[in-house]
Amino acid sequence: MIDVSQLNENQKEAVLSDQDYLRVIAGAGSGKTRVLTMRIAHLIEDEKVWPHKILAITFTNKAANEMKERVRRMIEEGPSTPWISTIHSLCVRILREDITCMGYPRNFTIMDAEDQKAVVKEAYKEKNIDAQTISYGAMLDYISNNKAEEISVKQAYDLAGGYREDKMKAEVYEYYLKRQEALYALDFDDLILWTVRMFKKYSEVLAKWQKRFAYILVDEFQDIDRIQYQLIRQLTGPYNSLYVVGDPDQTIYTWRGADVNIIMNFVKDYPDAQTIILNENYRSTEAILNGANSVIRNNRNRVEKELYTNRRSDEKITHYAAPADEYQASWIAEQIAKLKRQGKAFRDMAILYRSNYLSRSLEKAMVERRIPYIIYGGIRFYERQEVKDALCYLRMITSADDLALTRILNRPRRGIGQKTMDTLVQASRDRGISMYEVLKDNNLFTGRTKTALDRFVQMVEDWRKITEEGKMPVYRLFETVMEDSGYQAWLEENKETDRIENLKELIDDIKEFTEDNPEGGLDEYLQTVALYGDREEVMSSDYLQMMTVHAAKGLEFDTVFVTDLNEGIFPNERAMNEGRRGVEEERRLAYVAFTRARNKLYLTEAGGFSFILQRTRTTSRFIEEIDAENIEHIGASVNNAGSDVRLSRALFDRDDEPLSAIRMAPKPSGLKKGDAVVHAKFGEGIVVRLKDGMAEIAFPYPHGVKKIMANHPSLKKKGDLKS
Repeated sequence: MIDVSQLNENQKEAVLSDQDYLRVIAGAGSGKTRVLTMRIAHLIEDEKVWPHKILAITFTNKAANEMKERVRRMIEEGPSTPWISTIHSLCVRILREDITCMGYPRNFTIMDAEDQKAVVKEAYKEKNIDAQTISYGAMLDYISNNKAEEISVKQAYDLAGGYREDKMKAEVYEYYLKRQEALYALDFDDLILWTVRMFKKYSEVLAKWQKRFAYILVDEFQDIDRIQYQLIRQLTGPYNSLYVVGDPDQTIYTWRGADVNIIMNFVKDYPDAQTIILNENYRSTEAILNGANSVIRNNRNRVEKELYTNRRSDEKITHYAAPADEYQASWIAEQIAKLKRQGKAFRDMAILYRSNYLSRSLEKAMVERRIPYIIYGGIRFYERQEVKDALCYLRMITSADDLALTRILNRPRRGIGQKTMDTLVQASRDRGISMYEVLKDNNLFTGRTKTALDRFVQMVEDWRKITEEGKMPVYRLFETVMEDSGYQAWLEENKETDRIENLKELIDDIKEFTEDNPEGGLDEYLQTVALYGDREEVMSSDYLQMMTVHAAKGLEFDTVFVTDLNEGIFPNERAMNEGRRGVEEERRLAYVAFTRARNKLYLTEAGGFSFILQRTRTTSRFIEEIDAENIEHIGASVNNAGSDVRLSRALFDRDDEPLSAIRMAPKPSGLKKGDAVVHAKFGEGIVVRLKDGMAEIAFPYPHGVKKIMANHPSLKKKGDLKS
């Protein structure tokens, strides 16, 4: 008999139940993996089920390996082992045995992401399609969606109608499928689709696999999609037991097909099913858990449960409201540095954000504080393709170096081929001048190529003239460059939403630089950025982890900072536009973010104008939804009671004028020359001059003298800090 003495009553019931159909609703940190592995051990050790009659499906290789290891430690070694694998690995094993009935050999090829991209590239070359017209990613999404909806090539052409771009996509789709057939190759989507299709078509093959198993267990059931559920139901059939574990409150992948209604409606599909709720949390402190509960309680489409914990602590959730992006980042960096001095390791802390573009100001703050960090599952802001492209456009104004020119001359497409580029490079070397100087003295090319290159040169020269006149702020110049070059329009045409958000965040970055350095120009900005971009990855044994909330699923940390809790950012604007369904998904995402923390949770927001939202930022509803006894409010715009939070929302909801138009009368700063001050970002300094409401303040290296509004909320007289 396996030892269940350490389990709570609900966990015991979930492990020992003799129900054929069982749904386990496992709240965050409730020990679901332990329950699932003990269930397998119980079936083998106590119920004497042959291990090979048990199938356990997970959704990552890491989870599968962890489950295998846990089960191995619980049971005696025998002649067979349970099938524990990802759903894709399971389908490979099934197809390797029986795909011959579908006309494919058993040694069929499995295409990875690079193989898929290579086939699309072949199609583009043959069909003369430019990747800047339809990106490879967009094309592969189109192919994947068509397969999922079982759209044939003929139907794809019919749906394309007279639209040229859609017709091009249909042509590539046809090429892709024919190429797969010629190679006897299946991609990851096909592995599940073909298995489902084979089971539908050949009942004897399905019956064989239904008999292969007696007990089917599925982990992370809230994240499965329609096709995956179809496969699970096929394998279960009328005879097998089905045991599913998941949490509807953690369904955060609907954008890739996950359907929360599958776990919600499980009892409709299996009327005899038993539901057991694991609601004791072993991870988070009481305040963190109660705060997360009070937020998720606002969702309607969920299984009612109230997580509780016996982990008591006097620490509340801390909500910090910063006056602007950079101050939020600096405050977080300061807290992390303070925690490190108190003995906490960087690796025990994490910063979570809703979208990748939000890492920009945070990365800068970590670099300035010399805090080692990695972007978990992502790319550093200044190393992202569109950010590099945009900065290269700006470099054309200042230096017009060959690397910048080569990168952006044909982005977006201007009809300039490799032969033209080779000619340019050779002419540059022969004459000992830059490639741009060769273009300015353009006597190498004729016809359309010459016209395209002349237009490009004229565009750059126009930008240079604007810069020399010095009348346009750098961020406005950047907007002009992105518009004139066609780069932003190109991204918009390709629906590259994330890349567009990164460009808008770059505008925020430039604007922040301009405010901090009123006399700084484009050249100085590019030099500053060079200090942050292209840095080597920090891979020391102790580093802070920064990631999106989606990437944090399944992870936990001692201390967690969740940033940018502003309406339109978190919850996300696009999701809010979808109505209640979208907002509920965002609330589940917030719930996942909050419950990553074991001992301390910080929630932060930034004030000021957002180029992403094109309005002044207001406090996220998720802050307001946290019960007052579980949260403390500090910072620029919150009066420790949340009343200002509600006021900002009320102002934003006014119909007569936007919040950005409502201004409070500036308060006198009370500063004078010689005062010692403390700035939220630059630290301690001395006021050396005051003029027209601006203070010139000398800060220690590397900041130097900065011009700052004397009444800016980020600035305090040193003596006032105690009040």
